[in-house]
Amino acid sequence: MSGLIQSGYHSPHIAWLRFSNPGKRNALSLAMWKDLPGQLKTLSDNPDLRVLILSGEGDHFSSGGDISEFESVFGTWESSQDFSEAVDAAFEALVSFRTPTLAMIRGGAVGGGCGLALACDIRLADESSFFAITPAKLGIVYPFPEIARLFATVGLSAAKDILFSARILKAKEALRMGLVNQIFAPEDLETAMIDYAQTLAKRSPNSLTVTKKILSHLESGGFTPSQKIQDDITNAFLSGDFKTGYRAFLEKREAEFK
Repeated sequence: MSGLIQSGYHSPHIAWLRFSNPGKRNALSLAMWKDLPGQLKTLSDNPDLRVLILSGEGDHFSSGGDISEFESVFGTWESSQDFSEAVDAAFEALVSFRTPTLAMIRGGAVGGGCGLALACDIRLADESSFFAITPAKLGIVYPFPEIARLFATVGLSAAKDILFSARILKAKEALRMGLVNQIFAPEDLETAMIDYAQTLAKRSPNSLTVTKKILSHLESGGFTPSQKIQDDITNAFLSGDFKTGYRAFLEKREAEFK
């Protein structure tokens, strides 16, 4: 098998997941796309998890789908459907992951690799990073949900530029467009990422989970809250997290959420 998805823990509350296919700039084989939802579910099922960090092994985040497999995966209508369904399931598993997800980006995040970064909640990159979405060079079309996510992130004009030109965006331009949240010197990126993840891990898990649900609802065009979301907002005032946070506020100290 070409490439692996690896995962583990920085601490009890912070997990990592890594794309490992460095000889191909961490391109994802079909087997890796199919493996990703199961790995994400295993991590999500851990009740102690509060933050997930995604990265690529070595010098690159991910170059997307493994083009060396395209002749076989797109050889028939059935195999094309199988590939598309595997990719869609992988993106959906990442987008719907219950805790905040952070992309730590070195080098290239290209094609589906850029889509994987966009499927994360926050993107921190180093100054060596570059981004491109290249279906226009290959004669294929980027999946609808990923185009919608790009549009929601950078706006219509920038999304058209990125998709129509298939050009490479370097880190500073990606930052100006809002494609990434922050950029750092290469030697500072990992420390900055862990510091940020630790900050999130100290916040109310319930607050972060419900807030992420609300933002996902808004991103999908739902500007009226569902009854479930409204109940989650109301129930937050009855939660142990609220009692912990409120008591810490009154005592002028940092809350320690369980």
